[in-house]
Amino acid sequence: MAIKNALLVDDSKVARFALSKLLEGRDMNISMASSAEEALELLNTGEHPDVIFMDHLMPGMNGVEATKAIKGNPDTSSIPIIMCTSQKSSSFTKEAMNFGVYNILTKPTQPDGLGLVLDQLASDLLQGALPEAPRIDPEPDTDEYLHDMTDNAALEIPPEQPHPEITQNGSAPTSVVPLTSELIEQISRSAVKTHINNRLHELLSSLFDEQFDHLKRALDESRSKQESAMEARLNSMSEMIDERTRNLRDEVAGEVNLNLGRELAGLKKELSRNSGFTSDHMAELKDHITSVQTIDTEFWQTLQSEAIQQANEVSRETAEDIAQRTIDLFVAQQRSASSKIYTIGLTLSLGVFSLGIAWLAGLFG
Repeated sequence: MAIKNALLVDDSKVARFALSKLLEGRDMNISMASSAEEALELLNTGEHPDVIFMDHLMPGMNGVEATKAIKGNPDTSSIPIIMCTSQKSSSFTKEAMNFGVYNILTKPTQPDGLGLVLDQLASDLLQGALPEAPRIDPEPDTDEYLHDMTDNAALEIPPEQPHPEITQNGSAPTSVVPLTSELIEQISRSAVKTHINNRLHELLSSLFDEQFDHLKRALDESRSKQESAMEARLNSMSEMIDERTRNLRDEVAGEVNLNLGRELAGLKKELSRNSGFTSDHMAELKDHITSVQTIDTEFWQTLQSEAIQQANEVSRETAEDIAQRTIDLFVAQQRSASSKIYTIGLTLSLGVFSLGIAWLAGLFG
């Protein structure tokens, strides 16, 4: 099962920021709460993350109380909780496991330790091997009991009353522990120590938050100043480049114009030396055109005489052929028909021959 959503519960902005950056490096979606009360309200809305990173010491409800509240709710009891604390003694780790903490991260959180814890959590979720923490009520003489005491806790000593089990000789039974001044002093010291630790944690968190806000404002101002200076520098460089480009463009244009003027002047001189066709050129061209026309006329005359000659030869050959055929036809007709038919055939043959001669004469005439 992939772990994608995490809830960070810490009253320190610096701690939340540092841990969120580490988790974002693992492609996780981060939700934040600045107190345990805010985290419980967020969980009551139905938004359940894959894992909760809980700070140990916080103003108001501390991390231990918040963990007990989350584990006591059936809707949120299955969410694994990783406690972030500066305490990592074996006794504290055992007690934390007893009231439902999955694992402990030492502050400040290191990337390697965070990676190991998240990898182990992912493996346990995949195998369904999350440990179920038993519910154990705190004993009065444990550190958890002392941490759960309020800042203004006071010891109330009831007025002395006669104990029903006191013997006649005035001695108390052995099962009753007397409230000695040493025990009262120990409890008072523990309560004062807890109060001082909580107050010191609040002061340090407030100091870190102020330093973080101051550093953020300083970074924002520095970034803004750098951006303004960079923009001004870029604008000045752009103006300088435009000015130099404009000057260079003018210089190039002037050089090109000068070279073009020189080339045009040389071309003009060359044209002035060879200014068009001279009279000799015109006479030479006229002679050339006349010779071409003469050659063209002679060519057509030769072609025409040759065509007429070929036409005459064709006509003669055709006439001879027609005459021979006519003679052959006449001979044949003499043998098989009367003289009238022979005369008509001869007449038609001679007419066709005449028409052919006339047509050829008109074509080449």
